[in-house]
Amino acid sequence: MIKLEGIRLLPGGGEADLRAQAAKLLRLCPADLRNLQILRRSVDAREDVVLTYTLAVGLENEPAALRRCRNRKISRWEPSPAYRLPEPLPSPEQPPVVAGAGPAGLFAALVLAEAGQRPVLLERGRPVEARRADVERFWSTGELDPASNVQFGEGGAGAFSDGKLSTGTKDLRHRFILERLVSCGAPPDILVDAKPHVGTDYLYKVLQNLRRELTALGADIRFETRLEDLRVENGELTGVELSGPAGRETIPCRRLILCPGHSARDTFEMLHRRGVPMEAKPFAVGVRIEHRQADCDAAQYRQYAGHPGLPASTYKLSCHLPSGRGVFSFCVCPGGEVVAAASEEERVVTNGMSEFARDRENINGAVLVNVTPEDFGWGRFPLAGVEFQRRLEAAAYTLGGGGYRAPAQRVEDFLTRRPSTGPGRVRPSYRPGVTWTDLHGCLPPFVAEALEEALPILGRKLRGYDAPDAVLTAVESRSSSPVRIPRGPDGQSALRGLYPCGEGAGYAGGILSAAADGMRAAEALLNTLRQGDDPS
Repeated sequence: MIKLEGIRLLPGGGEADLRAQAAKLLRLCPADLRNLQILRRSVDAREDVVLTYTLAVGLENEPAALRRCRNRKISRWEPSPAYRLPEPLPSPEQPPVVAGAGPAGLFAALVLAEAGQRPVLLERGRPVEARRADVERFWSTGELDPASNVQFGEGGAGAFSDGKLSTGTKDLRHRFILERLVSCGAPPDILVDAKPHVGTDYLYKVLQNLRRELTALGADIRFETRLEDLRVENGELTGVELSGPAGRETIPCRRLILCPGHSARDTFEMLHRRGVPMEAKPFAVGVRIEHRQADCDAAQYRQYAGHPGLPASTYKLSCHLPSGRGVFSFCVCPGGEVVAAASEEERVVTNGMSEFARDRENINGAVLVNVTPEDFGWGRFPLAGVEFQRRLEAAAYTLGGGGYRAPAQRVEDFLTRRPSTGPGRVRPSYRPGVTWTDLHGCLPPFVAEALEEALPILGRKLRGYDAPDAVLTAVESRSSSPVRIPRGPDGQSALRGLYPCGEGAGYAGGILSAAADGMRAAEALLNTLRQGDDPS
C-alpha cells in the first residue's frame, strides 16, 4: 500500500472527501483507489482549522504511482512490526506476585498470564463497580474511604481521569496496549487519533472486561488486599505480608512486580523501613484552572467553534520564567470536571476527569510549577517530597474549611491577591464544593509567585487563559510520583526479586507509558526465569 501524509479536510468532510483528496494527490480518479485506511487523524488549528489525515491506500499498480508522483507526502507503506508476547514458560509452583492494579500492574499481570505464569494480582482497593460507588459517595457527601477512592482501586488513578493515551515516546508495546483496550470495549478511534482518549465512562467497562481476560488466563486477582511488608533473607525477597478480607497473612514470593501508584505513601514508607533504595525526585504542584469550553473553542476554532465535526478543543501550554521555574499545563480535560482526589483523611487533592463525549460545560487542566528536592529540603531523605505534598494538601483542607471542600479563587483576584467571594461566568465543577478564598493561604510563596508570573504569559499564548473569571482550585499535588525506586538493567531493585515499575516507582507518566513499563517489568521477570536465575 501507499502512505499519504498531510491530507487536509475542512470540518465536516467524510470518506468521499478523503478519497477525492487522496486521488488528487496521486493524480488518479477516486475509483482507482482499491481501499483506504486512516492511519492517523489530528486537528490543526494554527492557521485554518482543518483535520489532517495520514492514509494508507491500495492501488492496482503501486510502483508506477510512486514513480509518477515524486512527493514527500507519498511513500510506500509497510505496517509497523507488531509486539510479540514472550514465549510461555512452564507454570511455576510459586507464582509471581504483582502489587497494584493500575495500568502498570494490569499489563504486567497480562504479560505474565499470557506466558502461563498464573500471577497473583493484589489491589488494596475494590473492583471498579464498587469503587465507582465509593467515589460517587465521596463526591456527594465528603465521606472518604481511604482504601477505595480516586487513587486506589481497580484501574488506578487513571480510571477517574480523561483516559488520555498520549505519550512522547515510541514503543511497539503502545499499539498492543491500544488494541487490547479496544478489544475490551474502548472506542476504536483511539487507534487513529493523534490525541487518543478513552474517557472514564468507557474505562469503567474496559476494566471489567480486562479483569475477565486475566481471570480466564489463570490470574488470581485479590481485591481489598494490601501489601503490608516484605520478607527478606540475604538480600533476596522470600515472601510478602498481606492484609485482606481474611486478615493478615504471609505468602511465599520470590518475584514481586511492584506497581504502587504515585499515592501509595504507606508502601513507600514500608520500603524505606526495609532498606530498599529510593530517592526523592522532581515533580510539580499547582492548581486546577477551569474555563468555559465554549470560550476555549472560540479561541482556537474561531468561526468553526461549535462545529459538530470537531472535537472539544484542548491545549498544551508552557513557559520558562526568568527565575528558572517552569510552569506548564498538564492533564487537560476538555468538557470535563475537577474532581476530589484525596486518599488520606483531612487533605484536599484535585484532579481532572472527562467522559468520552467531553460534553460538559467546562474545560479544566492543571497549571503546575516544577519543584525539586532542593525546594522541599530535608536533606537526602527520600520521602521528603511525600511530606511536602502532605503539607500542601493539609493546608488546602484547612483553607477549604473542612469536609473536603476545596479552596477556590478567580484568576483576577488571585493576580491582585484579594480573596474571591464567588464565581463569575465560570462555575466551578468540583464536588463536594468549593470555598471562595485567597489561594495564597495554602500555596508556598514560590509556587504562588510563579503562577502569578506565568498566567499572563500563558494568556498571551491562548486567548482567555488568564480571563478574570477563570477559576483556580487548589491543590494539584499528585501530578507524578515524588520518589524513584532505582532498578538495574535486569529490571530489579537492589533487593533481588523486587521489580519496581510504573508511575509510582518513578518510571512513567500516564496510562500508556505506565502500562508499557509494566509490560517491560514482566518481560524482565520472565527473562530471569528463562535464564534459570530463580531461587524457588
